[in-house]
Amino acid sequence: MSSGRTKMLKSLIPLSFLLTFAATANAVFELPEGEKITNPIVIGRGIPQKEAYEPFDPRIGRNFDIRNLWIRADMRVRPEYRNNVCFGGGIGGAGECNAPLGSPNSLIGKANDQFVQQLTRFGIGYDLSPDVNFYLELIDSRTWGGNQDPISHTCGPALSSGKSTCSLGIRAGYMLIRNFAGIQGLGLKAGRQYLVFGDQSLLGHFDWANTGFSFDGIMTNYSTDFMDSSFGWFRLAETDLPQGVPLGSGGPNLSQSGQAKNAAGDVDMLVFYNQIKAVPWSLIEPFYIYYKNNLGAAGNNAQGLGTPKHGNQTRHVIGNRIAVKKGGFDFSNEVVYQFGQMGDTAASASSLCGDPGGEGKCLHINAWATRNWIGYTAFNLPGKPRIAFNFDYASGDGRANCTLNASYGACKTANTFENLFPTNHIHMGYMDVMAWKNMMSFSGNFQARATQNDHIEVWYTNLHLANARDNWYRASQGVYVFSRPDNTKTHVGDEINVVWTHFFMNGMVAFQTGYGHLWPGSYVSHNLGRRAVGQDWAYAQLWINF
Repeated sequence: MSSGRTKMLKSLIPLSFLLTFAATANAVFELPEGEKITNPIVIGRGIPQKEAYEPFDPRIGRNFDIRNLWIRADMRVRPEYRNNVCFGGGIGGAGECNAPLGSPNSLIGKANDQFVQQLTRFGIGYDLSPDVNFYLELIDSRTWGGNQDPISHTCGPALSSGKSTCSLGIRAGYMLIRNFAGIQGLGLKAGRQYLVFGDQSLLGHFDWANTGFSFDGIMTNYSTDFMDSSFGWFRLAETDLPQGVPLGSGGPNLSQSGQAKNAAGDVDMLVFYNQIKAVPWSLIEPFYIYYKNNLGAAGNNAQGLGTPKHGNQTRHVIGNRIAVKKGGFDFSNEVVYQFGQMGDTAASASSLCGDPGGEGKCLHINAWATRNWIGYTAFNLPGKPRIAFNFDYASGDGRANCTLNASYGACKTANTFENLFPTNHIHMGYMDVMAWKNMMSFSGNFQARATQNDHIEVWYTNLHLANARDNWYRASQGVYVFSRPDNTKTHVGDEINVVWTHFFMNGMVAFQTGYGHLWPGSYVSHNLGRRAVGQDWAYAQLWINF
């Protein structure tokens, strides 16, 4: 026999064996009618085919019913303008107007902003049954001209940080199961999802931004006539695997991933939120949030101990919100207390643990905040006018810059309130110059319906710092102005906003325009070392949704 024929037979023998085995395997799955396999093998699909892998797989599309499919979409275009962002001076790379030095300072230049953003969202939902839902929401967040090239329709040039500037992503993607495991009132949502609780003071959708917040995790909800309870776990940073890898490999994802640089170096959040409905005219909402950030402190501490989501911290958040509405009166009060520990690699902080440059958590967290509104709506008057008054407070820490400059004193505490993931835009003035951290504000708000489709609003806010030596943090929670070590001024400024909204097509289309002005207080001039100039802000937006 020739060598060629010998090679052919050798190759056909294993092939015939595989075909025989496959036929035998398939025969095993020829089940009696009405039976089904309930214990499929764990890794049953090694080859990614689009057709059925096994005879017991349902045919693709067999269970699809067009009547159970629904879609939603919205688009928003918003030009925005802001002048004197830093009150007559220049602006730093992280949006700050000065540096944490021991003397008055400001940056050279004149910072003005003018840009147009476009938001497009498209959601697809499918109700497999009344209790089982699938939802996917795509989002495209676009800045006009941000690609710097008309040919590039998805991604722009990489930033100096190396982060992607791609615009298209998934805002939400989850499965929702109601009456889970046959338990009436128990729901489970798994996947990327929104977290919106209370007044969105700590957890909100932040839809004013062109991207908003969404979280990867699992949330359960149990609802009764007396109260609703939600409990969820969310992974905020994963240090082992980057996005989109095919399977676990143990490879690193994020730098500065803490001491362990493995699974112990991730960021997690637990949320336990309750809403008691049994009290007449009221909602009582006690909650607990656990925030564990095991990323190395050096990876996120550039703005001192008040850096939002500072690395190497364990933070417990306990709070309660009360909302009362009866007749034309409405009232809300929210009180939040935070405690725990934080660590920093700076010697001024880590030396407390006897390990200069280490990651020990030796800074104690003791922070609190409160939010209060009281209002009255005259429903019987033309335009249904509403007037309301507000008081907000969030604690600061005079040693917040101790890791940046020795003039601020020795590090001992980290008492700057952590704002987490809020929608700040709706709370402390529309100009977004203040976060719910190291602040105190008083405000008055007037709203009315000029016509059935026109809404006007006038809002005045008086802004202060809670602690003069801690910094002024803008709504995005980063430092706006670093306070001097000897600062005693707390009056940040006075803000007024006027907003007009006109609705079309029963609210599916809306046009809105707004203007705001901030008169800087004594704090700004004192800490920037020059006479401060007022700031103007204006925008217009057209929003379509269905």
